[in-house]
Amino acid sequence: MSASLSASPRVESYACGHWLSGSGEGKPLLDAATGAPVAQIDSTGLDFKGMLDYARTRGGPQLRAMSFHQRALLLKTLGQMLMADKEVFYAHSSATGATRTDSWIDIEGGISTLLSYGSKGRRDLPNTRLLIDGSPEPLSKDSTFSAQHILTPLEGVAIHINAFNFPCWGMLEKLAPTLLAGMPAIIKPASQTAYLTELMVRRIIESGILPDGALQLICGSVGDLLDHVTAQDVVTFTGSATTGQMLRVHPAIIRHSTRFTMEADSLNAAVLGIDATPDTVEFDLFVREVVREMTVKAGQKCTAIRRVIVPRQQADAVASAICAKLSRVKVGNPTDDQVRMGPLASRDQVREVKDCVAQLRAEAELICGDPDNPQLVSGDVEAGAFINPVLLYCDQPAGREAIHAVEAFGPVSTIVPYESVDDAIDQARRGGGSLVASVFTNNGEFARDVVAGLAPWHGRVMLGNRLSAKSSTGHGSPLPMLVHGGPGRAGGGEELGGIRGVKHYMQRTAVQGTPGLLTSVTGQWMTGAPQSVSSEHPFRKSLATLEVGDAVLTDARTVTLEDIEHFATFTGDTFYAHMDAEAAKANPFFDGRVAHGYLVVSFAAGLFVDPAPGPVLANYGVDNLRFLTPVYPGDALQLSLTCKAINPRETEEHGEVRWDCTVTNQDAAVVAQYDVLTLVAKHTSE
Repeated sequence: MSASLSASPRVESYACGHWLSGSGEGKPLLDAATGAPVAQIDSTGLDFKGMLDYARTRGGPQLRAMSFHQRALLLKTLGQMLMADKEVFYAHSSATGATRTDSWIDIEGGISTLLSYGSKGRRDLPNTRLLIDGSPEPLSKDSTFSAQHILTPLEGVAIHINAFNFPCWGMLEKLAPTLLAGMPAIIKPASQTAYLTELMVRRIIESGILPDGALQLICGSVGDLLDHVTAQDVVTFTGSATTGQMLRVHPAIIRHSTRFTMEADSLNAAVLGIDATPDTVEFDLFVREVVREMTVKAGQKCTAIRRVIVPRQQADAVASAICAKLSRVKVGNPTDDQVRMGPLASRDQVREVKDCVAQLRAEAELICGDPDNPQLVSGDVEAGAFINPVLLYCDQPAGREAIHAVEAFGPVSTIVPYESVDDAIDQARRGGGSLVASVFTNNGEFARDVVAGLAPWHGRVMLGNRLSAKSSTGHGSPLPMLVHGGPGRAGGGEELGGIRGVKHYMQRTAVQGTPGLLTSVTGQWMTGAPQSVSSEHPFRKSLATLEVGDAVLTDARTVTLEDIEHFATFTGDTFYAHMDAEAAKANPFFDGRVAHGYLVVSFAAGLFVDPAPGPVLANYGVDNLRFLTPVYPGDALQLSLTCKAINPRETEEHGEVRWDCTVTNQDAAVVAQYDVLTLVAKHTSE
């Protein structure tokens, strides 16, 4: 299959550097709206163990040889390429049942995640192959033995088993942190929509952007793949809790303690605040969000709102408002411009949703939508996978189980009234752990209390009100920089979350030794490691000659009372500890008038700065500033400036240099300590 789909093509897998068709008969895949054949899928005959070996021996070493910035640039290039080809993917997304809006979430949302991680990788990570985790831990009084936690890429393969509802985003949101961490991936999309994933993977492979072995694809069954996982591999799963639990206890995963993360069923809730009456903006925002979450992707989203938790006195108004909006939703073929909600992904999904609705109706009243008689503006009602939006109401939720346990993975939600704030929290918690809850309120106390109650049971809580209405990304939008996952029933995983997601594919190790050896291991100077003091000021060195540990020990400068008073007058900082001797002595921390902390930092800069033009281009910040010992008139300040870390930018002619600044007094007591951040040229201009 190339850039276009022919009639009933064979969806292929990409294994060990080759595109392969399964040797079996193949399962037919049908257009969700028309029932027409789209493709056949089969993975019979694939060498699954060979795929793992190929990734470990080819893709893994090449990725690990790159720095974080180099891998981030791969993601950027890949994202730009896919965005340029997005219309190719849009052209075939409608067969999955997705409207143009639905497809935008899947296609451009997924590509944007790649681009986001490409940006974060260059902004938030160093241009190294090893990641330092936290501060050094001194283990001896004489600074001869210390420890440092580091993170290094796992040497196995990330196996990503994905769901049918987001064939593009589901792959890319996992692939981005995986590749940035330096780990190769094997993607296994759900069969029903695998043809769209295959199309995108084919374009990625054709581009030649990724190293050989960095990405492989299984279309069809995974066969004996999981039998061959090791302690260095990672398995992620998105789908039903039943399937996820079965995979979690696979013998090989248990035997090797293989990392396993799951994103499963989630009965997400939207809570209407006690202040949100029908005449408020928050009420309208709430109704609009519920309807949107019910109908986008035909409710086939892991983050969709399943339970609508409202004050009992507002239950009738909420029900009327939601039903009114749902009655105007046009259901039909997603290629039809007037259609707002397309079909489910397959006829099998329709049957599953109807079965779930039947279970819910044992506890709740059907108040809107007939699941058995779809009302369409276009599409084939017999061959397509259509269902109406369905809204139920459970008047007496106490003791009910199905409304908090049965997830109809489609356009189905249940209104649940609450009697008090504690009752609202309890109703939401009874979902057993969810990906997201949203709370619509303009009342700060209500927001505080509800968030405190919901947070332990949810991966994300979205607060909506009138001020954020225009800028809010909404209840159901996982964002690359925020955690996507949830506790309990939701699986217990944490996909995305910015750099948190990257660290899932890395091993944290505590390395112990002398500060000098730890500096050699990490590339970052630490207290107690050797310093290289020479006649050449380190500010005269470009990145080509500057080395970690290069240092300067300055002359001393005595702080006078006149200095303190001048600084106070000049800056306007006349805090009593600097100006009033008696008041300063009454302070438990001081013996008398003290110098301003920022005066100390300013004097320190005057001591270490080399003023002539040179490789140092700019000072762009100070980190971890602490004032440790008071400075009194007559104290003599001296500074040790040491090159702590060098971080060249991959695509620029300069990089960041972090300098350790330690200011001491005449008694060798540390007065202040902090990191100065500078931009330094890679080469000295002639």
